[in-house]
Amino acid sequence: MDSRCVVISLILCVLIVFGCGEARRVDYPLPSKNGKGNKQQLQITRPFNIAHRGANGELPEETAPAYMRAIDEGADFIETDILATKDGILICHHDVILDDTTNIKQHKEFAHRKTSHVVQGVNTTGFFVVDFTWAEIQTLGATQRYLFRDQQYNGKFPIITFEEYIAIALDAPRVVGIYPEIKNPVHINENVKWPNGKRFEDIFVETLKKYGYKGTYLSKEWLKQPCFVQSFAPTSLIYASNLTDLPKIFLIDDITVPTQDTNQTFEEITSDEYFDYIRHYVVGIGPWKDNIVPVGTNNFLELPTDLIARAHAHDLQVHPYTYRNENQFLHFDFKQDPYNEYEYWINTMGVDGLFTDFTGSLHQYQQWASPLNANSKSSLMQKLAKMLEGN
Repeated sequence: MDSRCVVISLILCVLIVFGCGEARRVDYPLPSKNGKGNKQQLQITRPFNIAHRGANGELPEETAPAYMRAIDEGADFIETDILATKDGILICHHDVILDDTTNIKQHKEFAHRKTSHVVQGVNTTGFFVVDFTWAEIQTLGATQRYLFRDQQYNGKFPIITFEEYIAIALDAPRVVGIYPEIKNPVHINENVKWPNGKRFEDIFVETLKKYGYKGTYLSKEWLKQPCFVQSFAPTSLIYASNLTDLPKIFLIDDITVPTQDTNQTFEEITSDEYFDYIRHYVVGIGPWKDNIVPVGTNNFLELPTDLIARAHAHDLQVHPYTYRNENQFLHFDFKQDPYNEYEYWINTMGVDGLFTDFTGSLHQYQQWASPLNANSKSSLMQKLAKMLEGN
């Protein structure tokens, strides 16, 4: 690990121990100047381990510690959702409201700022990101979304910017890709305005270009700084295609949710005709896994659909979401064992990447399941051999 990663890790450890429940900002040097030498390259021989909002099964989502933990645990890509503040700063945050994953309700000075917006056709009430400036958002701390996960870090880590997220990836001791989402672009473009008539997508791509992200999938430029651009909005992906040649992933929502920008149904956007159209703009799709293999009312899997096979027939990768370790999310077929779930999706279903809340678990599974090098023993086998020699 390079010196900057060590320093930042130490700072984060201090924040964890002495944070006293309040978020304190860590300033990340931008752009990254370390780690420009030879690094271990991105693996491209097995499905990608995509750290969904960082290692958010362990730490509050989309925070610097969650991303750094995911990198330490073996993530190929760290994934994030990009939104914009009232003053046009791009930040890493999943929800359009701040209610469920920050401590904003503890900030009495903001109590009067709750309002309503129509987002994807639904009238939603809460504290909206687009109604707060970056200076105001910096006073908040991130919190764990699920109550059954570790709550001890609530409020201790701040929300970070798109640029800070990029710096974390660039400063990693090996090549780590980024996987940012153009999040709720219709909502953002309606409520946030930039100079010269620029759109959210323009600012998003300009940020990527600023830090050297470019190149088609598996090109030399892309392998140096890997990046997938993702969105649930097909028009945003098509628009972005005119701005960058980076590979794009079309995210597919639940079967009951139409596309936010074109109001198309699940059946329409997963048809062969649509795949033949969208493949000119994207390299893959990111569907919810339960729409690939439906789940019955008894929590057992039903017969798989042909979605993966048809996507592959159109030269589209498939990166399903979201894989989680907890029993609440594991179907009975997997006997409460996430390794069984990974085994099924990688070897039976043949996916090309997996969005996971538990990067370490997926990495460990892939390490165990990978064939041993014919010319050398694994470290585990070496240890077993030494134990046997000592008896």
